[in-house]
Amino acid sequence: MPVDTSIEEIHYQTGTLSIHGLACGDQQSEVILCLHGWLDNAASFSPLMSCLQGRRVIAIDLPGHGLSSHRSPDAHYHFVDWVYDLVQLFEVNGWQKIDILGHSMGGMIASAFAAVFPEKVKSLTLIDSIGFICNEEIHTSRQLRQGLLSRLKGSPVTAAKTNFENKQKRNHATIESAVNARVIISGLAREHAQIIVRRGIRREENGYAWRADERLKMLSPYRLTTKQAEQLISDIHCPVLLIHASKGLNMVSSALEHFAPFFKDLHCRQLPGGHHIHMEHPQQTAELIRSFILTSELFGTSS
Repeated sequence: MPVDTSIEEIHYQTGTLSIHGLACGDQQSEVILCLHGWLDNAASFSPLMSCLQGRRVIAIDLPGHGLSSHRSPDAHYHFVDWVYDLVQLFEVNGWQKIDILGHSMGGMIASAFAAVFPEKVKSLTLIDSIGFICNEEIHTSRQLRQGLLSRLKGSPVTAAKTNFENKQKRNHATIESAVNARVIISGLAREHAQIIVRRGIRREENGYAWRADERLKMLSPYRLTTKQAEQLISDIHCPVLLIHASKGLNMVSSALEHFAPFFKDLHCRQLPGGHHIHMEHPQQTAELIRSFILTSELFGTSS
C-alpha cells in the first residue's frame, strides 16, 4: 500500500494566538514536531517532511512568522515566550512525550524546552544549531540600552512619521524580487528560497509584503549569560543529535566546542552543505533522524 506523503495545512488556537503550520503522515503515528529558524517558516521543512515516513511530522509557524498570529501590539518577541508557546501547544494537543526537531533558532527554543520540561521530550534533533546566543554580565546595561532603543525606533511613536515611505520600500513588485532578496541575504539556493518566500509573503495593493512581524528584527534587551546557558544544556536528559553543515554558521562550530561537554547524550553528524542542510539534502537528513530516533527508542540512547 503506497504511503501518503501529502502535506496538509493545520491550525491550533492557543489563547489569543492562532498557530498555523504544515503536517504530513498518519494522524495516529508518533509525532515529530519541527521548529524553524528566525524569519523562516514551516515551509522550510516541507522537503524533509515527506522523507520522514512512518511518523506524524508537524512543522509550525512560530508566532510572528508565516501564517501564524503576530503578538499583540503591546508585546515583544522574547525568546522565553516562544518556549511558552510550546507549553501551550502541548496542552492543546494533549501531547505527553514526543520527538522534537529544531533548526537554527528553533533548535535553541527546543533545547530550552527540553531542559525545562524533560518529561515531554523523547529525543531532540538539532540542525545547524547548538547552545544559545549569550552575553556576559558585564554587557547587561549596554544590551538593555540597545534593545530598548531598538524598540523605540520601531514603535508607533517613531515609526508613524515614516511608515508610508518605509512600507513602499519594503514591498516587492514581484515574488521573484522577494526571492532574490532572500537569496542574497541567506545564501539559499533559489529553489529553497522560493519555498520559504511563498509562505512568507502576502499580496498587497502596492506589491508583495513580508508576513513576518517587523518586531522580530528588534534587538533583544537581554541575553542568557554563559553560565545560564550551560545550566540549561546540562538539564537536557534526552538523547540529542546534532546535524551540522560543513558550510553552515561559524557560530555552530564554536558553540559545539564550548557546549558539547555539558550534554549528557550528544551525538554529532555532519553533512556537506549550508545552513539549511535539511532542505539541500532532505533524504540524507531524514535517514540520520530516523536511525537516531529508532536507536533511542530501542536502547534508550542514540548511536
